[in-house]
Amino acid sequence: MQKLNQQKLSKQTNSRRVLLPALIPALMLILSACSGLQQAPQVDNTQAAAVQSRWVVLGEQGQPIARAVTSAASCPDIVQDGQTSAMQLRAGAETIAQRKTASKPEDSKPSAFPVLTCEAVLKPGVQSASIAGQALPLPKPVAQKILVIGDTGCRLKTADNYFQSCNDSDKWAFRQMVTAAARLQPDLVVHVGDYHYRENACPEGNPECAGSPWGYGWDTWQADFFAPAQALLKAAPWVMVRGNHETCVRAGQGWWRLLDPRPLQAGRDCNLAANDSQGDYSPPYAVPLGRLNGQQAQLIVFDSSKVPYKVLAKDDPVYATYMQQFKQVDQLAEQADFNFFINHHPILAFAVERGKSGDLKIWPGALALQDVMQQIHPVRLFPEKVQATLAGHVHLFEALTFSTGQPTQFVSGNGGSSLDFPLPMPLQPGATPLAGATVDFFTNSNDVGYMLMERKGQRWIIQAWNLAGRLLAECDMHNQRTQCRVPS
Repeated sequence: MQKLNQQKLSKQTNSRRVLLPALIPALMLILSACSGLQQAPQVDNTQAAAVQSRWVVLGEQGQPIARAVTSAASCPDIVQDGQTSAMQLRAGAETIAQRKTASKPEDSKPSAFPVLTCEAVLKPGVQSASIAGQALPLPKPVAQKILVIGDTGCRLKTADNYFQSCNDSDKWAFRQMVTAAARLQPDLVVHVGDYHYRENACPEGNPECAGSPWGYGWDTWQADFFAPAQALLKAAPWVMVRGNHETCVRAGQGWWRLLDPRPLQAGRDCNLAANDSQGDYSPPYAVPLGRLNGQQAQLIVFDSSKVPYKVLAKDDPVYATYMQQFKQVDQLAEQADFNFFINHHPILAFAVERGKSGDLKIWPGALALQDVMQQIHPVRLFPEKVQATLAGHVHLFEALTFSTGQPTQFVSGNGGSSLDFPLPMPLQPGATPLAGATVDFFTNSNDVGYMLMERKGQRWIIQAWNLAGRLLAECDMHNQRTQCRVPS
């Protein structure tokens, strides 16, 4: 028995001697491959703790730009496809001297930004990117699910004696709206303007907004937008549209430091009132949405933040500015088969307010913009390749189609700020936001909610939802035609 065991052991040993030399080349290949793998970059925990917010904004021609706000003394690192580099400083920490604002001097204060704003252009085709260990959402070649929100901040305004309940998530429901909308996993988020509303101090003894930051510094931006928007900032890249609350006499300093995708320039930063003619205007740009079923689609982003309510004089320099910009819109529209024109002030929708006597006053679309646009496109206002226009400003959801050829107008201004009174339905006969335009379909709602635009082949399905998950309206856009319905 012992002899048999020795013979068996000898055979096993000989077998290993034969196998091992044969396995060595394979093992060397495996080890070689493993040595070429990149190790996960080490995360600096101190750096990570200092980063207060990070997001991706799309700029001209869809250029994705990573942004971060940090309380550290230097910008954090960004990792793209395993390669680490330092982010560039966009705006340093500073307290900006008090300037003329939309409020009385005694209701204003200097704008404190005790943080750095940092940025980095994302590389073409990047597959993964992170800042301080947290992954960034990356743009998709074709955006098929687009979320649209607007007018989201909590209003604190002494001049109107209006102080929204910022401490009550039911009365200021922006955070709830963000949580609900993030579950949709959008490819892109579009904000149609008015991020910042906490302009003045909460009155002493008011528990609804007690303790809220106010003014135009970082603490207010953090409370009014960045903290409640975190779930959506993590979910998808954003297109940021500028609203009238982001003009230079209001939150323009934060707009340029934080949100606008273009380079920050001295003199266009809203720091000095003498430079507001530069800081309050910026040219339009396009954000491609990719090609699907042979159709190239894009967004055209227009800065209407400073537009007045009255028609401009033809010799007003602002009139010339807008005229030049709408000519640029015509050029941009030629880049795509299907265009969404996006600005803050509705051009083809209604505004509404309740007077002191209780009666509703209904206003047409942005008259100053209409007047300029009619010089180029007298009836339609827009070039033929613009099939729809998106806006906010009016704190409602609205959808309008026209039998006279104007683009479909959507308003998504019901994002959480103090809501407007809804317009009566049906409209009075002949009611129109534009002289000569005939309204074919109209609906509106002052429920807090959002819009979802889904691209299905060459069709666009637009749905408006409220926080309770109720469908407010649905529209089907295809081949220059829009059909809308309100669920019964």
